[in-house]
Order: sequence, then structure tokens, then C-alpha cells
Amino acid sequence: MNADDKYKQEHSARLEDYFLTRRQFLNRASMGFGALSLAALFGEGMFFNDAQAADAAIASLTPRAPHFPVKAKHVVHIFAQGAPSHVDTWDPKPALTKYNGKTIPGSEGVAMASPFKFEKKGKSGIEVSEVFPKLGEMVDDLCVVRSCYTDIPAHEVATVFMNTGSARLARPSIGSWVLYGLGTENQNMPGFISLRPGGGPPGGSANWQSSFLPGVYQGVSINTKVTAVDQLIENIHNPYTPLKEQRRQLDLVHQLNELHAQNLQKDAHLEARLQAYEMAFKMQTEATDAFDIQKEPAVVREAYGRSSQGNQLLIARRLIERGVRFVQVWAGGWDHHQDIEDRLPERAKEIDQPLAAFIQDLKQRNLFDSTLVVWGGEFGRKPVRDRNGNDNPGRDHNAKAFTTVFAGGGVKGGSVYGATDEFGAAATTNRVHIHDLHATMLALLGFDHTKLTYRYNGRDFRLTNVEGNVVKGIIA
Repeated sequence: MNADDKYKQEHSARLEDYFLTRRQFLNRASMGFGALSLAALFGEGMFFNDAQAADAAIASLTPRAPHFPVKAKHVVHIFAQGAPSHVDTWDPKPALTKYNGKTIPGSEGVAMASPFKFEKKGKSGIEVSEVFPKLGEMVDDLCVVRSCYTDIPAHEVATVFMNTGSARLARPSIGSWVLYGLGTENQNMPGFISLRPGGGPPGGSANWQSSFLPGVYQGVSINTKVTAVDQLIENIHNPYTPLKEQRRQLDLVHQLNELHAQNLQKDAHLEARLQAYEMAFKMQTEATDAFDIQKEPAVVREAYGRSSQGNQLLIARRLIERGVRFVQVWAGGWDHHQDIEDRLPERAKEIDQPLAAFIQDLKQRNLFDSTLVVWGGEFGRKPVRDRNGNDNPGRDHNAKAFTTVFAGGGVKGGSVYGATDEFGAAATTNRVHIHDLHATMLALLGFDHTKLTYRYNGRDFRLTNVEGNVVKGIIA
């Protein structure tokens, strides 16, 4: 028998290896049971020295410096959930008019020309759809990225992917990552707030969760369908216990927690819960003022438009003024499989005036350069008629191409980045994946996305997973 044969014989499984008596099993595994008992005595923190054990030290909303100096300090992400049609809003395609009603080469279905006219606007001459008359006037402040793409054209999956960087696993949202990296400037307010107009978005709380990051970085979801502050934030006031008594109770809980930490161990989950209690106490005064748009002058409210979307963006500006780090504004209703000629202008009108007023307001208050504004959906639309369309058709889902619009926060205003093919079916030039979008947003906030990590279960996680490239072409 040669050496190779002997090695294979010694290291190959034998039939008898698969059958053990109870005595043999205990003989081979008994030391393991002892180690498990020892782990229970010492506590898992002694053996698992990862981020979970260090939560209490890390979980802080104290403002922190980014990796490198930049202008942007805040983010307002206006999420056009439902997937706006890029070829009807920001990405004009004359070829669709030429092929209207005909089969597009290499594609299924017949071309559908956009029913909307595009016109060059501003000094930059960027073409903007007629559905955005107000935003068209401000195009020199906008950076239009026409070459975005994602992985899966399904609303719930793509929505969670856009918000967390993961289509399958529960991961922290981008707002939680930003808060983890920068902290927040106002310790009396949540650093990450999600404004949604009633109902729940696809994916629910997964879109603003902190997942394995400490609970203090969790987003606070606010239902802006109502206007009264007590309804906007449920249980914002304690009707039974005055503030002085609440403060006394919280102080006692903190003292008990210190005794627990000294005599037993620091518990990260308990620390996060106490921080949440403390934040809730502070919000009774600060948040009540921030969400009360009735305090705004009538001329300002008129500029935003007295609509649900206008109220959301007005609240967003008030939150940014008060140091909130990340505000997400849910602006859904863009799922136009049919009647796109009638429905898309109605939806665009709801955001056109409020967003234009919001940008102008930020500029007047010297907040524009320090606030990164992002508008876009989870994917785009196909250049062909939806198969379920009627005499007034719409467009089906398209993961291969969509547009994202940036403003403020260190981006190049009056610029267009990337391109799709002549029909708008797929991104072709300077393609920008979701991970690239996230990497660029973090870069505009001063972070190297490969180094903004959090250790969990023995592995360093980041928003962009193991991918993503910064789109340097849009950074001023």
C-alpha cells in the first residue's frame, strides 16, 4: 500500500463511524458538556467579544466626526415608492415616438411613446418632463442620475433592498447606518425619523429598522396622515404623570441599572431600552414643537402647498433645522400599470411644488449645502405597453433602469450622470447599482463605505455588503 492509499484509508469515513452507543457518544462528547456549563457560569460576554457585548459603549447618539470632512450633515430621502417611470419623468427617449406601437428590436411588446413633452430647462439645459414644472425651474440645483439599476423588479423586495442594502436578510436601514456613523446633533429628538402618510409600506418596519445595530439607531415612524401632534406621535404625552415625577422615575431606573451593571453585568438590550425611555421623555417638549407646522407663517405653508406631501416636507425641514440626522419621506403611489397618462401627472403634481419649495427653503435658510436631498423609487418602468393595459395603458416593472435625483449636500447641480439605451430599457453608460447609490450617499456624508462597519456574530457587516463603488462623477 503506497502513502496515498494509506492516507485515504485513514481519513475516509467507515460504516462503523456512523453508529455509536450512548456510552461511546458520552465518552467522546463529555468534555463539550463541561465547556457549555462553564460558559453559562461565566456569561457569554467572556467568550463572544463582538459588537453585541460592546453595545452599551457604542450605542450613543453623541455627534461624531466622519472619516473625512464634507459638506453634508443631514439626509432627506424622498422615497417615490411604486417605481416612477423614468422615460416619462427624467429620461426622454425620442426613439419611443419613432417606434410607437411597433415592436422594439430585441424586446418583447410594442413601444409606448411618452404622452408627456420634455423641455430643456435652466442654464444647464437638462430635459425635464412637463409633469414637473416647478422642479424644472430648479433643475440647475439638481443632479439627475439616469443609469440606476437594481436586482429584482418586485415592489416589496426592491423597496427593502433600496432601504437596507439587502433583498433577503434583515439588515439595518440606511438611516440607522447614518445615525450609527454620525450620531445626531439634537439629543432631545430621534436622529432618524420616517414620515409616512398612513398605512404601511411594502416590507413594513424592515425599511427603518436597526436590525443588529443597537436599538438607539432604530428609525421612528410617524404617520403624517393626521395633523394633530398628539396623533402624529402616539402617546407623546403622559396624561397621568407630570414631567417632574417622570424625571424622578427615570432617575431611579438609571440608578438601578447602574447597580445591575456593577454587581452583575452590563446588558446592551437593557441600555438601549433605557435610552429609548429617556428619548421618549425628552420628546414631550422638543418633538411637540418640531411637528407643529401650525407655527409656520401662512406664506410658508402656501409655498409648500397645503397637501399631505407638502406637510411632510415642511415637517422634514423643521426636523433638519433641529439637528435630526436622517429624515425619510414616503411618497408612494407610482405603480402605474395602466392609465399612466392620467395618473402619473396627478402623482407628480403632489410632489412637484412641495419639493421645489423645500429646496428653495433650504437655500434661504443656508441648509442646502449641508443637506443631501435624494428623490427616487425602487426600480423603473419598461418602454413598452403593459400587457394588461387597455386603451389608456401603463408600463410594467423594470429592474434594469431607473432615475434617481440628487440635490444639495455636495453634489454637482445642473448635471446628468449616466445613460440608458435609446429606448430606456436598460442602463448602459456609467451604470449605478443600489450598492453604488448607498456608497455614494455615505461618501457625501464623509464615510468610506468599506470602513463603516459593525461587528455582529463574528463578522464585520456594512451597508454595501461586499460591493459598491462611489459615483465620483456626481460629487462636486
